[in-house]
Amino acid sequence: MTYGEVAAAAGHARAPRLAGYALYALPPGTPLPWHRVVGAGGRLTLGRLSPDGALTQRMRLEREGVKFDARGRVVMKSDRRRKE
Repeated sequence: MTYGEVAAAAGHARAPRLAGYALYALPPGTPLPWHRVVGAGGRLTLGRLSPDGALTQRMRLEREGVKFDARGRVVMKSDRRRKE
């Protein structure tokens, strides 16, 4: 999911940054799958939080079978959630 999709699911469709702040505030070792949330267009955004944040995120996603394109972005499925 993207930060925007997480925000919308929480009832705050216009607040993707709020979703990002909430994920950033999670305590170390949290069981929440924070690494599954990416920026719009599949961008890994955790590099700004720590030098190896994006690398850690990518490694976890690759272990789960997530594919990346040549630019290093998550290949987003075309049949993802749609607004109804």
